Amino acid sequence: MKLENTLMEALGIEVISLDKNRVELTMPVDGRTHQPAGYLHGGANVALAETAASVGAFAHVDNEKMNVFGIEINANHIKSKRDGVVTAKAVPLHIGRTTMVWEIKIVDEQDNLICISRCTIGIVPKK
Repeated sequence: MKLENTLMEALGIEVISLDKNRVELTMPVDGRTHQPAGYLHGGANVALAETAASVGAFAHVDNEKMNVFGIEINANHIKSKRDGVVTAKAVPLHIGRTTMVWEIKIVDEQDNLICISRCTIGIVPKK
C-alpha cells in the first residue's frame, strides 16, 4: 500500500491493524486535522472513515485485477475533540461482487464515540 504523497501521509493516518473483516487506523488531532476554531475537522473524520473502508475493501479483492473506490459516505459527528489521537474501527456490513458497505466508528483514547460513518465502496475492474 502506497502511503507516500497521499492524503494518508498528509493527515498522519497510520495503519494499526488490517484484517479483511476489521481495520483500525489512527489519525492525530492537530494542526493538520483541525478546523479554524481548533477542533477536529468533520472532513478529516470523513477522510479517515473512507480510508479505513477502502483499505478494508482492498483486502477483499484481487488488487491485480480490481480497484476499489468510495462511492457514497455519510457521517454523524457525535463529539468534538481538540487534541490527541482518534482511531477508526471499520467492519464490513456487506461484501458483494460489485459493492461493499462498511461501518466505521471513530473513537478517542477512552473509546468515546467521536463519529460514526457508513461508506459504500465500488469494486471496479482495472482496464
